[in-house]
Amino acid sequence: MSRSKRSWAGLFGAAVAIATALYVGRSEAAPVEFRDLKVEVVGNGRPVVMIPGLNSAASTWTETCAALQPGVQCHIVQLPGFAGAPAVKTEAFLDGMRDRLLAYVDDRQLDKPVIMGHSLGGALALKMAAEKPGRLERLVIVDSLPFFAGLRGMSPEAAKGAAAAMRQQMQNSTQAQWEAGARQGAMGMSRSPANNERVIAWSLASDRTTSAQAMSELWGEDLRPLLPKITTPTLVLGAWAAYEPMGSTMDSTRKIFEGQYTGLNGVKVSMSPRGYHFLMWDDPEWLVGEVKGFLAAAR
Repeated sequence: MSRSKRSWAGLFGAAVAIATALYVGRSEAAPVEFRDLKVEVVGNGRPVVMIPGLNSAASTWTETCAALQPGVQCHIVQLPGFAGAPAVKTEAFLDGMRDRLLAYVDDRQLDKPVIMGHSLGGALALKMAAEKPGRLERLVIVDSLPFFAGLRGMSPEAAKGAAAAMRQQMQNSTQAQWEAGARQGAMGMSRSPANNERVIAWSLASDRTTSAQAMSELWGEDLRPLLPKITTPTLVLGAWAAYEPMGSTMDSTRKIFEGQYTGLNGVKVSMSPRGYHFLMWDDPEWLVGEVKGFLAAAR
C-alpha cells in the first residue's frame, strides 16, 4: 500500500472512531421492540434502515452508521432468530420479515427512508421495494443477488428442490456437523480471521430452525420477476476478491451482478476492489464513499 493510501486509511479509521464515540456511544436508549424486531435508533436526520444478513447481528452496521454521521438517523435492525436473538415462528421467513419491516417504517412514520441491506438483508430490501413501490427513497444492496442459486447454474425449478433438501439436511445435522458447517461457511466472508470468528460465533448463536428456513428461502426463491415492479433508485455493491483464486475477476463478477439485475430499471452496480462478503468491514472507506455519493445524488 502506498504512503498516501496508508494515510487515507488511517484518517478514515480515526474519523470512524471519533464518529462512533460521538454518535453510537451516545445511543443510551434501549432498542425499539416492534413485532419481533429489535431496532437501535442512532443519530438524527435522514432515516436509513440497516438490515443485516443471514445469522448476522445488528452490529454488522455499527461502524457504517458512525461513518455516515452526521445528518443520518440509523435504524439498525436485529432480525429474530439470528446471533442469539429470540426466534419467532413464521411460515415464510422472508415475507414475514418484509411485512414487519414495512410495518415498522409506517409505525415510526419514516418519510421515504433509505433501506440498506446486506446479503439476506438485500433480498429483504428488494422485497420491500417491490411490495410498496414509491414508499422508499433509495435502496443500497450490499453483496446480494435476486437469484442466489443462479450462481450454481440452477433453474428456478431446480433451486426450489435443492433448497428443500438443504433445509432438511441442516435440520437433521448433528451439533458437530452444524458447528463444522458454520466454520466452513465463514471462510471467505471477510479478509480478517478475527471477523470470520465473529461470523462463526453469530452462526452458532443463531436458532437452527430459523437459519434453515431463511437459508432455504434465500436459495430457493427467484426474485428477478419482482425487479420490474421496483421504482426505487438502487445501488448494488458487489464483492469478487474472495473468488479470485477460483479464476473470478472484477469484470466477470460484475457481469454476473449486472445480468441478474437486468430487470431493475436504472440500477447502478459498483464492485469493491478488495472486499470480501462483509464489505463494510473489509473495504469500509470505499463502501461509505459509494453510499454517500449515491445518497447525495437524491438531494
